[in-house]
Amino acid sequence: MSRSFAHLLPTPLDAKSLADLQPLTRVDDLLLLLERWVERGWLRALDKAFVAFLSELDPSADSLVLLAAALTSHQLGHGHVCLDLYETLKEPDFALSLPPEGDAQTGPMLLPSQLLVALDGTAWCQALASSTLVAQAGDVSESAAQKPLVLAERRLYLRRYWSYERRIDAALHLRLNQAEAAPVDLPQRLDALFGDAKSTPMIDWQKLACAIATRGAFSIITGGPGTGKTTTVVRLLALLQSPAVEAGKPLRIRLAAPTGKAAARLTESISHQVQSLEVPDAVRQKIPSEVTTVHRLLGSRPGTRHFRHHAGNPLPLDVLVVDEASMIDLEMMANLLDALPPHARMILLGDKDQLASVEAGAVLGDLCRDAEAGMYSPHTHAWLEAVSGEDLSDSGLAQGSDEQYPLAQQVVMLRHSRRFVQGSGIGQLAKLVNQQQDHQARALLAGGTYKDLFSLALKGEQDRAFSRLLLDGHGEGPVGYRHYLSVLASLRPITDAAFEDPCWTEWARSVLQAFDEFQLLCAVRKGPWGVEGLNQRITQSLFGAGLIESDQQWYEGRPVLMTRNDYGLGLMNGDIGIALRLPEGAPEEQRKALRVAFPRNDGSGGVRFVLPSRLNDVETVYAMTVHKSQGSEFAHTALILPEALNPVLTKELIYTGITRAKNWFSLIEPRHGVFEEALRRKVKRLSGLMLDL
Repeated sequence: MSRSFAHLLPTPLDAKSLADLQPLTRVDDLLLLLERWVERGWLRALDKAFVAFLSELDPSADSLVLLAAALTSHQLGHGHVCLDLYETLKEPDFALSLPPEGDAQTGPMLLPSQLLVALDGTAWCQALASSTLVAQAGDVSESAAQKPLVLAERRLYLRRYWSYERRIDAALHLRLNQAEAAPVDLPQRLDALFGDAKSTPMIDWQKLACAIATRGAFSIITGGPGTGKTTTVVRLLALLQSPAVEAGKPLRIRLAAPTGKAAARLTESISHQVQSLEVPDAVRQKIPSEVTTVHRLLGSRPGTRHFRHHAGNPLPLDVLVVDEASMIDLEMMANLLDALPPHARMILLGDKDQLASVEAGAVLGDLCRDAEAGMYSPHTHAWLEAVSGEDLSDSGLAQGSDEQYPLAQQVVMLRHSRRFVQGSGIGQLAKLVNQQQDHQARALLAGGTYKDLFSLALKGEQDRAFSRLLLDGHGEGPVGYRHYLSVLASLRPITDAAFEDPCWTEWARSVLQAFDEFQLLCAVRKGPWGVEGLNQRITQSLFGAGLIESDQQWYEGRPVLMTRNDYGLGLMNGDIGIALRLPEGAPEEQRKALRVAFPRNDGSGGVRFVLPSRLNDVETVYAMTVHKSQGSEFAHTALILPEALNPVLTKELIYTGITRAKNWFSLIEPRHGVFEEALRRKVKRLSGLMLDL
């Protein structure tokens, strides 16, 4: 372990000689190495600062402990909850995504694989176990609670994330052991909502999902786009609320989603579906359609990680439904479960195959580990058949046990997509991507069989075909950005009416709807094929084509994305608005000023107008990341991949990008082969959440 790595490092910026550099045994040498990694962009400055804090906390700390702490912090930045010591030692560079793929490594640099080659997992674990900075997972003493790191067998956590995981684990165990009394006439109520099982040869998974959710305090309904998650939850709410209303004690139901955009979509969808329910008016009136953001539901306190609602001040509700749950990170899920009253039910909706949350954790993916297989116990299997009338003998579900798979008994996967029917190329492509069938997916794109699929191989940054696609789409049907700007110009009211006149709201709504017809999605933010570069280039192209009046900060037609919640303005992270020139002052003055029109997140179809000067946290959004697009749908979606393989490029990212498209999907590739390389890789978020659920 005294090996010198000086020959692999660039000349230092200070006077220290690197002839005897030993980062595994000398803290100063380790800090110098970490500084090099930060300069190179391999680590965050936050990761190195955390190590510096620990070395001050324990000046005698072992370099191995500090290195593990740096890598654990680094893993959090990549969405992992912990550092798996043994997995890291097997393939350090791959496990740590270091160096970032696409890094040209223009100078000599010490890779994790070169640094850790002399280590073994047992020695690393022993160094951590004997450190005053590290608590053992089972140690509940007061002194252990003060230690910043936690070691659980071979997994190392920052204490805060260990706590989140344990809180979720404890809450789920409690709720899974909490049986709810299903209505005695459940079969009749299910038939009234879904029809007799004998009326269709296919298994009605929506009906099964509703049945499962009535018998537990926690349940999950997962499925891909168009499988009817919203339809299912509306009927489930009717199923739960009907007996409560009949008993004169209606349930307090709240609906939430991670982003304002997702909340608005669900509000609109539920509003329409509730009206078509064949239930008594008294029940319909007690089924809410307004969806709020999770942050607003919990009562976020600006500038802190704390919320108004928590275990000591629980939410005043009986049923909580959380949509787009794949976007919920570990910390937020812990906070939600903490704030849930003991008697309340929680129902999670989401697509388990979508991208995980930006922050650490892949909670829905972890909890839906057995969703596809089913793993229902004989008891669950028999109960489902009895109450639903469905024949599950040919369902293909694997058999489990209540003891071995307690969570699986409360999870249902919807399997029939009504949006992507058999003739849908988008549906076929999404399925092949999800199954990591890269050759078949490529053949589907190249075949030209489906009118809803397009692919474009770029010849360079100035490729004219790319510019045409962005402006005009593909001719008939799938449009580009010229469309919304044409609507803006052609439907502008020809009137001297004041700003308060409804005609301006109608116009703004039309422009916003037209903008939703097309969206360019990117995998990355940086580089020529990332969000930042493309937004700038598209702005210049539109200006050059005479479609916008300026390419500077604010101009009419500029689309902007909220990057943070602004509760004062009633705008949420992910909301999209468009700058429009509107009347100002008295009509006779004929003055006009820019205001940014945002759709209201209440399902009313209304529009909110905000002065640009009040918007501090916005960015131009001709291009947005796939992560930011979650919870949204666009008639025509184009996904552009970067030139070099990047750690974020996985089959989950490609799948999420494809399934944002309602009618048409275009794949844009600066380099052939990146698509296939991405499909071969899956998101693997390290955590210990499902070890005993």
